[in-house]
Amino acid sequence: MKLVVKLVLAANLIVLAVLAFIYPHLMVSPGKLIPGHRELEADCFACHAPFTGAAAERCIACHKPAEIGRLTTTGQVVTQPLSVTPFHQKLSSQDCVACHSDHAGVKRFRQAGRFNHALLQRETRELCQDCHKSPNDSLHQQITGNCSQCHSLGKWTPATFDHNKYFVLDRDHNARCVTCHVRNDYSRYTCYGCHEHTLAGIRREHIEEGIRDFDNCVECHRSADEHDIKGRNGESRDKREGKRDRKKHDDD
Repeated sequence: MKLVVKLVLAANLIVLAVLAFIYPHLMVSPGKLIPGHRELEADCFACHAPFTGAAAERCIACHKPAEIGRLTTTGQVVTQPLSVTPFHQKLSSQDCVACHSDHAGVKRFRQAGRFNHALLQRETRELCQDCHKSPNDSLHQQITGNCSQCHSLGKWTPATFDHNKYFVLDRDHNARCVTCHVRNDYSRYTCYGCHEHTLAGIRREHIEEGIRDFDNCVECHRSADEHDIKGRNGESRDKREGKRDRKKHDDD
């Protein structure tokens, strides 16, 4: 009796396995396909390899990366091509399922925010404006150069650059970038772009303090506060003046 039960169970399992292999869309399909794949509803192996899941090479057999957004899978010209689709040919590896997932409707297939920029070729990651619109706010209109100077692909916002680490933009110093960074060259800066900081005036004030090397202003000045001054050795202005007063007192 036990043998008969085992044989029946084994036979049922074999039948189920065969049916799942022959009619997988009826046995194991997790959901409806997107409209563009509707004709493949009964042909699971058009996209899936047996026992391994969806295979990117089967996607590419119909969707050639160089034609995505330009031509349909039947060779017809796309009348309203999307501006961002050409980046598919710049992917370092054609791993379609890294971004796309079927059997869950159009929204899931084209799910926003799932794109991993690490999939792009290294040189392409620097060309943000090939896919993204240039920002038109007042700050970015003054900036030329690479987005990665302030932003990272891991977390685009907020910007990773913290100006306060170098100089606090407060009061009168919350100026346009080009006032200090001439021609938007952020590798250099000048304090002479402001009418209050002329070369002659700065030279006169610093020579009175016995300072002759005053080209690198932020080495001592980290904000607009005239009392917030540190020398090269990290001493504040008050501490240095205290030492100078004590020395003068001792000399007297």
